[in-house]
Amino acid sequence: MSNKYIYLDNASVTRMDERVLEVMNPYFFESYAIPTSETGYSMGIEAREALEKSRGRIATALGANENELIFTSGSSESSNTAVKGVAMALINKKGKHIIVSAIEDFPVLNSAKALEKYGFDVTYLEVDKYGIVDPQVLKNSIRDDTILVSIQHANQEIGSVQDIKAIGEICREKGVIFHTDATHTFTKVPLDVSVLPVDLVTISAHTIHGPNGIGALYIKKGTPMMKWLDGGFQEFNKRGGLENIPGAIGFAKAVELVTNEENTKIQDMRDHLIERVLSEIPQTILNGHPLLRTPQNANITFQYVEGESVTLHLDMRGFAVSTGSACFSRSLQASHVILGIGGDPERAHGSLRVTLGRFNKMEDVDAITDALIEVVTNLRKMSPLGKT
Repeated sequence: MSNKYIYLDNASVTRMDERVLEVMNPYFFESYAIPTSETGYSMGIEAREALEKSRGRIATALGANENELIFTSGSSESSNTAVKGVAMALINKKGKHIIVSAIEDFPVLNSAKALEKYGFDVTYLEVDKYGIVDPQVLKNSIRDDTILVSIQHANQEIGSVQDIKAIGEICREKGVIFHTDATHTFTKVPLDVSVLPVDLVTISAHTIHGPNGIGALYIKKGTPMMKWLDGGFQEFNKRGGLENIPGAIGFAKAVELVTNEENTKIQDMRDHLIERVLSEIPQTILNGHPLLRTPQNANITFQYVEGESVTLHLDMRGFAVSTGSACFSRSLQASHVILGIGGDPERAHGSLRVTLGRFNKMEDVDAITDALIEVVTNLRKMSPLGKT
């Protein structure tokens, strides 16, 4: 791959920071034993201590206690565990009604759909044109048999950030468990579970320049939860399986490396990109809320062109972007998120998501904007609808 290749798909996965790999290395080749003190040998004890130290660092960044955070294989497992674990724990105690937003990422959305096959009733809450849930609509949707609400902190495609404080307060008032998927906000948008009324939070390392294959789930003390992944008694007997020590070490380091200054720099690049594209390319639409959005996300629809064609032409020019979420990109169906905010299939297929990260520079933003002007102009010339 050329050194000139510019990666702008950081919502799908981020490049691991070298400093993360550096702290992980010893746990591949030196302290690689099973992390248990029961064996009595020092290497296992060292691994256990490193695991718990990492757990503590991540929990502190989230405002949680150490024993409220379990490590998982990533955000998909965390959200599956949250949604299905609570559902199965309460199935014979309170009811079988679940509420999720219609634009959730697929781990939550498909977990809810899977539960429907077991007799659960799911309400897919509509959002407004910016992708925001109306707390009053949520409140009116909660029933006596509602056991769980799962509303993402921010959307994976359009970046809109929800008012999880208001949502959580409604859930507390109604006695309903509240889960939020914070895969795209953890360390980027303020999130403190010690003050926010949330019961379960999904987080992951792959979106913050940490290793792939490691995530975590915050489970507030006292939250009903059925163990979903059986095996041993790891992770406070909430998740069986050998712990990923290098992954946990890397996750903690990735959290440590994120700064407010970096987030501000990324947001400045995002704003510059949006301003240039909307002002210099006609017939463009910003998808998502103009202000309440994650600092890294710019999702724009280019009318009269196909997003897939734009991404291919950009790739040939040395840019990596996407047309939607990583889980969705292989499907030919229109984005459920763009449709969910009132867009038609044409708007959905003409959308492009640019997500910025630590290793991007303002020159990258200007370079892709210049390329977009050329690509979109040329594609519209070939389109029978592309007359501007």
